[in-house]
Amino acid sequence: MKIQAQGIVPVMLTPFTPNNRIDWEGLERLVEWYIANGADTLFAVCQSSEMQKLSLEERVELSKRVVSLAGGRVPVISSGHISESRDDQRAELAAMAETGIDALVLVSNRLDTKNEGTEAFRSSLDAIMSWLPSDLPLGLYECPAPYRRLLSDDEFKLCRDTGRFVTLKDVSCDLETVKRRVALSGDSGFAIVNANAAIAAAAMRAGSKGFSGVFTNIHPDLYAWLYKHASEDSDLRRELEIFLALAAMAEPMGYPGLAKVWHKRLGTFESVHSRVTDYDIAERHWAVMDLLDHIQQGTERFRQRIKQAS
Repeated sequence: MKIQAQGIVPVMLTPFTPNNRIDWEGLERLVEWYIANGADTLFAVCQSSEMQKLSLEERVELSKRVVSLAGGRVPVISSGHISESRDDQRAELAAMAETGIDALVLVSNRLDTKNEGTEAFRSSLDAIMSWLPSDLPLGLYECPAPYRRLLSDDEFKLCRDTGRFVTLKDVSCDLETVKRRVALSGDSGFAIVNANAAIAAAAMRAGSKGFSGVFTNIHPDLYAWLYKHASEDSDLRRELEIFLALAAMAEPMGYPGLAKVWHKRLGTFESVHSRVTDYDIAERHWAVMDLLDHIQQGTERFRQRIKQAS
C-alpha cells in the first residue's frame, strides 16, 4: 500500500475563467508545467487550490482531471476535506476517495473542528478510517484555514501506528518540530514534508522529505535543485537558500492571486481570476508587480547559475 508522496510537492492552483468556471485547458498546461519543472508529487484540491471555495462536484472533477492529466508520471494526492459535520465529511471524503488518487489527505483541523483536543481528534480519525477503503493510503495536512491545528506528538504517533499514513504536509514552521517528527517517523514510511520556505533547506538537511510550500507555484525547479544539494558546501546553495526564503515572503501580497499573475505572465493561465483573492492585488499591495519582476529576475539568474554549475 505504501506509495511515495514526497519530494517537491506543488500545492496546486486552480485556474478559473473570467466567468468563474474552472479552466480545464489552463489546468492541463499547469500540470505539464509542474512536471517539467521538477515536481515529484502533485497535491490537488488543497488550500492553494481554493478548495474552500469549490463545490463538492468541482473538487471531485478537479481531482479526477489531475489524475488523468498526470497519467501516472507522478503520484497525485488530494484533500477536499473542508466540511464541519461528520455526515458532510463522510460524503466528501468518500467521493474524493473514488477519484483515482494515490493518497487522500485529511485536514487536521477537520479532525477536531472545535479545537477540543486529542480525544476529539482520535474519535474523528477512527470514524474516518472506518468509512474509507482499507487499502487507500492517507496523508495529513496542517492546513491554516479555518485555523491551524498542529498535531501533538501523541497524535502524530497515533496516525503513524495505523500504518495508513504516507505523508504529512508539516505547517509547524518550526525546525525543532520537524526534527522531532522525523525522529518519531523513523522507518515507518510516514514522510514529513515541510511547507515553510524560511526553514526549507535546514528542514531538508534534518530529514524533511522535500518541500510543499506555496512557492512551488513559482519556481519548483529551484526547490528541486535545493533538495538534491541541500547539504552541499557551496556559495550557490547558500545563496539560493537565502533567495528562496526571501522570495516566499511575497505570499501575504495577495496569494494565490499573486501566483496566478505569475502564471498569466508565463502563459499557463489566460485569467488571474480567483475566488479567494477577489480583488486587484496591484491596488491593495503597493509595488507588488515590481516585486514579482525582481523574483522573476532572481529566478532566471539562479537557473543560469545552476545550468553553468551542472
